Amino acid sequence: MYANIIVDISHEQLDRTFQYRIPEALSQTVTEGSQVVIPFGKGNRRITGYVIERTSKAELDESRMKDIICVEEKAVAVESQLIRLAAWIRSRYGSTMIQALRTVMPVRDKVKSQEKTWYYLNVSREMAQKTLEESKRKKYRARERVLAAFLERTEWSREDLMDQLKISQAALKPLLERGILREEKTKKERGRVKAYGAAAPVTLNAQQKTVADDICHRYDAGDFKPSLIHGITGSGKTEVYMEIMEHVISQGKAVIVLIPEIALTYQTVMRFYKRFGDRISMVNSRLSAGEKYDQFMRAKRGEIDIMIGPRSALFTPFSNLGMIIVDEEHESAYKSEYTPRYHARETAIERMRIAGGMVILGSATPSVEAYYRALKGEYRLYRLTERASQGSSLSKVWVVDMRKELENGNKSIFSRELEQKITERLSRKEQIMLFLNRRGYAGFVSCRRCGKAVGCPHCDVSLTAHRNGMLVCHYCGYQIPMPKTCPSCGSPYIAGFGLGTQKVEALTAAAFPKARILRMDMDTTSKKGSHQEILSRFFAGEADILVGTQMIVKGHDFKNVTLVGILAADMSLYANDFRSSEKTFQLLTQAAGRAGRGEKPGDVVIQTYSPDHYSITAAMEQNYEAFYEREILYRKMLHYPPAGHLLALLLTSQREEQAKKLIKMYAALIRAQYNGMIDTIGPVAAPVSKIRDTYRLLLYMKSDRIEPLMQARSSIEQAFEEETGREAAIQFDFS
Repeated sequence: MYANIIVDISHEQLDRTFQYRIPEALSQTVTEGSQVVIPFGKGNRRITGYVIERTSKAELDESRMKDIICVEEKAVAVESQLIRLAAWIRSRYGSTMIQALRTVMPVRDKVKSQEKTWYYLNVSREMAQKTLEESKRKKYRARERVLAAFLERTEWSREDLMDQLKISQAALKPLLERGILREEKTKKERGRVKAYGAAAPVTLNAQQKTVADDICHRYDAGDFKPSLIHGITGSGKTEVYMEIMEHVISQGKAVIVLIPEIALTYQTVMRFYKRFGDRISMVNSRLSAGEKYDQFMRAKRGEIDIMIGPRSALFTPFSNLGMIIVDEEHESAYKSEYTPRYHARETAIERMRIAGGMVILGSATPSVEAYYRALKGEYRLYRLTERASQGSSLSKVWVVDMRKELENGNKSIFSRELEQKITERLSRKEQIMLFLNRRGYAGFVSCRRCGKAVGCPHCDVSLTAHRNGMLVCHYCGYQIPMPKTCPSCGSPYIAGFGLGTQKVEALTAAAFPKARILRMDMDTTSKKGSHQEILSRFFAGEADILVGTQMIVKGHDFKNVTLVGILAADMSLYANDFRSSEKTFQLLTQAAGRAGRGEKPGDVVIQTYSPDHYSITAAMEQNYEAFYEREILYRKMLHYPPAGHLLALLLTSQREEQAKKLIKMYAALIRAQYNGMIDTIGPVAAPVSKIRDTYRLLLYMKSDRIEPLMQARSSIEQAFEEETGREAAIQFDFS
């Protein structure tokens, strides 16, 4: 057996491996992730490396291959843990080892550290005063300002000198040359959390205290079975997390807190920062590579105890990791969209199995998978059934049948019920949130005469109308001006369909001209810090109505919001996804939870064309158990997760015939090798069957157990590698 070893754990070196022979004596102890000592280079100097995989295939002449010297038995380097995790990701989700390593390792690729320059007074005050008088006589005005500043304060950063005193480097040069000032450079830390103030003391209610105490007791006893906290919206799950975290940190352990949305980051971080001070940090997709790397290195050096962030924070290189908390665990953002398509929930559990610690999952609307496992006893289930704030209660929910509104002549996007309630709130100076699960100004554009939509010539999707008069493909970026006549039949009856946040904002402004309106969606939050700015303005009462997409309904706590309007509630209900009912229920329940979080009671209006669907009625009653009982029956009947396992193979090729031939071959392979263990569905064209002139085909595989699907994936990977003359790519996705 041989071992492929990396000797430099840095992003740009991860694909540079060296192969060594595993001596017979070490055959049982050399595993993926092992820290080993190897002879390196011409002088055979002893260095440390990490085994990323074992193989029976020699990549060079065995006579030239060197032996591993020994395994570092006592090594518990975090790199070893992360390499083991990468090996698990590769095996579980399918990818190359290099792809898995690039996912879990801190990025150092082409990131230059930044320096901060400081200047210090290097002589006595008397000497500085004498030099100041000399500068005044010679009319060196800039030098005069510098010396006066250093007599007030003996140290200044370069930025402060330039910004506050409006001087250039030329004014400092003679003072540095004469030794009046001293210059020092320090590494500038990027991405550090900035916050002020301390948290007011919080007393947990009886339910919160029971949950926190039991989890802490289990943690101390070494019972690390994952825990699921199912708490209604506003039940104070975050306070429970913080109580448990304080207990874990007091034992010298670190904690990772995963959050699903970048919109949650600032508000969540502030709550944690005020409790735990500057031993906390955060990462998110808005940070530069350098900022992320700096924060990961602070964690590795032990300078922080808590890392907060979305999916990528899971791989923070804490060497003393004791707990991972996955808040809003039901969120689809925890599933990677790129190879390897890992799920953060499962990967967190594996990381804590390797490190020896606990995972806590929390949600008001748990994923069907997590709740199913909790009821089976794989997770420990805790319930929080009452709101934490005194006087706060669940909102009253109203369901409006929009079909009847249309029958009664109301063609507005606002039902009469919602319009009346908005008017009432505005008169009482209370705030309103209007939620829409869409983006774009007018959706697709189609012809009223022939019915054809204006499509992208490169992708199998319709173009989307934007306010600037352009039609844009959201897959490849292709755009054309809005046509005056239908490209298919020449008819002038062409216009936009659908409803976007920009259009809702415009219609709201027309219906309520005196209302102050803010919009929050992907377009208004594209700049760094824009999430924080919009939320802060709404929190400060600078707007009456907040219009937005999913990002406004998750985790935010606005005490003056007493009405939430959900427009086109069932827009996601009939999507091409077996989880569409679950996602709809979760969105509606989360949105409903934003109202009435203070002392004033809240109302929620759900506007729908499917008022009798079980996900709508369960959301109206805010009854998770009722929804789960109906949904799990459907999943069991069709063997969908969690009652079964599902693997999707996506095959892409610029040659349509080749794509069809290959995927049919793999379907036949699975049916022949795994008859009776795996059911295949397809192959079929993907929902978006062509992107950038590349054809996309899907093959679905279902099984009661995951092991046959993992074996099937390996069989397809092997057949794909052996196929010659192909110009295709494959990607696997476990559900």
